[in-house]
Amino acid sequence: MATDPALLPAELRAQLRGLALRGRRPPSAGPLGLNASRRRGAGLEFSQHRGYEPGDEPRRIDWKLFARSDRYFVRESESEAALAVFVLLDASASLGEEDADGGSKWQRARELAAAIIELATRQNDRFGLVLAGDGRLQPGPLGSGPRHRDRCLGRLLEAQPAGLWPDEGALESLFGLIPRESVVVQIGDGFEPIAERLACRLSAADRDLRHVALSTGIECGFGLRGSLRLQDPETGAEIALDADSARADFTRRFREARQAQAARLAAAGAMHVEHRIDQPAIVALRALLGGGSR
Repeated sequence: MATDPALLPAELRAQLRGLALRGRRPPSAGPLGLNASRRRGAGLEFSQHRGYEPGDEPRRIDWKLFARSDRYFVRESESEAALAVFVLLDASASLGEEDADGGSKWQRARELAAAIIELATRQNDRFGLVLAGDGRLQPGPLGSGPRHRDRCLGRLLEAQPAGLWPDEGALESLFGLIPRESVVVQIGDGFEPIAERLACRLSAADRDLRHVALSTGIECGFGLRGSLRLQDPETGAEIALDADSARADFTRRFREARQAQAARLAAAGAMHVEHRIDQPAIVALRALLGGGSR
């Protein structure tokens, strides 16, 4: 499943070697991983027990204690801790937009999501996939290991961009689903105000938020010609315009809107990455991974 070229092309998979997903702040606890912990995790020298959580490896359960208490407990020790990584993927209709070469935002969004999941698997991090589209939130469980990776990739293969983002009431559940100190990689086109407000709120609420805004080359350079009728893929609204006379104003407003968005996200403490889908995916990944502490 992980080698499916529709999700993770062989070239991009090879480029992941030597890359690491690091938290911008140390996680406080969790199973053994690559990120330094402030408290306790899984390691060689026993420190304490804690209650079993979904995603913990069965081999870490203290079976003798289970026999005495009829409850599952995990052994912990002073160590390095794994991250909890969530990929929050925009699956609304606008992600189906294609560029001049036939590549789409959805194709690139899934590649980036699959790459983050693959890195988390290699690092023994816990990870989960959340889809936001068709007017609803579709969260998946937090887990780890190759089997959980394959389940997440299977969801990516089946998903298709459709409809609108969920409303803000539906998004409130994410604050209970995503623990504090988690790394959240939010991938979309950056055009949905609800999505941007969510990113700012998650970052302000102690989540390590990495925001990716995907653009086509057509958008950035407004590479259209003649008289056009444009339709919003999510609402169906249409506008008529002359591309040649609108080009200069559009490119200026597009650039200013992106700059303003980057400033708002930075003020909330989020990392923001602009990515044109006519560039290699590894460019976006290196920018996303560049803010981690080593």
